[in-house]
Amino acid sequence: MTTGDVLPLPPESTGAAPGRGRLEGRRIAVVGAGTAPGPGGEQPIGNGRAMAVLAGREGAHVTCVDRDEAAARETVEWITGEGGTAHLVVADVADPADCEALVRASVDAMGGLDGVVLNVGIGGGKGIAGTSVEEWDRVLDVNLRSHFLICKEALPTMTGGGSIVFISSIAGIKPGSRIPAYDASKAALLGLSRNVGHEGAPQGVRANVVLPGLIDTPLGRWATAGRPSRGTTNVPLGRQGTGWEVGNAVVFLLSDEAAYITGQALAVDGGLSGLR
Repeated sequence: MTTGDVLPLPPESTGAAPGRGRLEGRRIAVVGAGTAPGPGGEQPIGNGRAMAVLAGREGAHVTCVDRDEAAARETVEWITGEGGTAHLVVADVADPADCEALVRASVDAMGGLDGVVLNVGIGGGKGIAGTSVEEWDRVLDVNLRSHFLICKEALPTMTGGGSIVFISSIAGIKPGSRIPAYDASKAALLGLSRNVGHEGAPQGVRANVVLPGLIDTPLGRWATAGRPSRGTTNVPLGRQGTGWEVGNAVVFLLSDEAAYITGQALAVDGGLSGLR
């Protein structure tokens, strides 16, 4: 992974930086806010939890949505432990009814909705020949259909200054995972986000995509365990990213700092997609 001397990580990359009030009073739903444990001992933070914690730290009211109640509750407790406001909603986005219900529950809990982060994704199958119809359908249902359904329910409730952030992957723009259903679903999010951004623009709602690269999360460690070559990838910045760094990109796109940014894709990958 190392290409040279790696500089010490700044506080923003380790979760040690204080909030600056960039989302003060905003009502943000983070779908996929829990973190499942990875292999080994001490665990890094997952992307979804980092996004939710940082949103709370920046002053947002946060609804933490996940199918794993215990994982989402831990995120809620982290936010409230720092003095923030957070709510818990349990939902399985593989169920269309849950996709609609989680939006209604978030609106009810917070009195409205100013931002949605869609951080849900699964894999299944290996290669074209090794992917069944059932695996293909399940991955697309979770990784793409759910995003469409949640946006369909959420967009009419949002007004000026609202922001929807889709979490894709550089697997959606570069080959390599050998999981075609996953790659196809992540690529399709770029097209979906442009449609959401186009329809949301008249009411002042923005839609953008974040594409994480090789990030050191519990899920990332499972991926490396199954494909050791992942851990030796030549990343231009010489290391894997952190969940906090993905979360910072999301907070930026949710905030007024990105008020004139919509329909865009931001890779958080240490230069992997642009320089390799």
